[in-house]
Amino acid sequence: MSKIPALLTIVGLTLALTACGSSDTPTPTATDAAATDAAYAECTAPGDVSDAVKVSGDFGAVPTVDFAEPLEPSSTQRTVAIEGSGKTEASGGALVEASLSVYNGTTGAVVQETTYPTDGTSETITVGETFLAGLVRAVNCSVEGDRIVAVSTTDDAFGDTGASDIGIAAGDSVVFVIDVISVTKLADRADGEDQPVIDGMPTVKLADDGAPTITIPKTDPPTDLQISTLKLGDGAVVADGDTVSVEYTGVIWGTGETFDSSWTTVGPVTFVTSQVVPGFGAALVGQTVGSQVLAVLPPAEGYGEAGNDSAGITGTDTLVFVVDIVGTTPAA
Repeated sequence: MSKIPALLTIVGLTLALTACGSSDTPTPTATDAAATDAAYAECTAPGDVSDAVKVSGDFGAVPTVDFAEPLEPSSTQRTVAIEGSGKTEASGGALVEASLSVYNGTTGAVVQETTYPTDGTSETITVGETFLAGLVRAVNCSVEGDRIVAVSTTDDAFGDTGASDIGIAAGDSVVFVIDVISVTKLADRADGEDQPVIDGMPTVKLADDGAPTITIPKTDPPTDLQISTLKLGDGAVVADGDTVSVEYTGVIWGTGETFDSSWTTVGPVTFVTSQVVPGFGAALVGQTVGSQVLAVLPPAEGYGEAGNDSAGITGTDTLVFVVDIVGTTPAA
């Protein structure tokens, strides 16, 4: 279900809420900050359907939700049930920390619910194309303290096939009730100081908007994990188990072909460091926000002997990643 099937092994709620995507990776075409902001310049309007969802209870606690099913929106609608007092408004590329409840708008059933802040955990939603369109439209333009009610069509929520694993059939509408805990604006690329280049490592050239082009040396790949810092940021340190937000490109050493890149869509990718292949996680932990990291992963640090057929990676392929670290949230 993730936009980056070559990297993530997402479980639980995040699996249901991240956007479905193809395993075929197009050639990267970078998106600059202006285009990112323009993509989310308009806020989703309320409508009769979202206004009809009645929500009670305090912000930060499990809501009581009532509506007359079936709800049949023609497009995603968004109503602010509780207005927050935050000053930072979510827009393209922002991180929104939230607690949320998800309902089948056709049957009225609760299909998923996060653990609310009183228990110390939440979900992190990136305003960008890596998440469900309906969910992104719900949190876009929100501020800290908002409680948002959004009603989405199946296509906006889980695509035309629905999400049968959590009880959303094709054609069902979806209701999101979202308590916005915080909104954080992120840089669109690593902005740290350039570091010395290490001989024998792949070279990296950046486009004007930060997207990397990786050139592989005409040598055999290393047999152990190699990590070098291309830019050194001065932000927070990424710890094991943190939720990180990154822009990245991955290529195969033997062919130089790009098999995956976050630069092809709006907004960074957000995930937990323990939910990626070993070498990718190792390249992040201990680094600082604002840093750009080059990592060379031998097969044992990537997908091992099995490889990853969907990404075109064999069991003997060495992988190369360039990763811009733009945000991190400590583990609960």
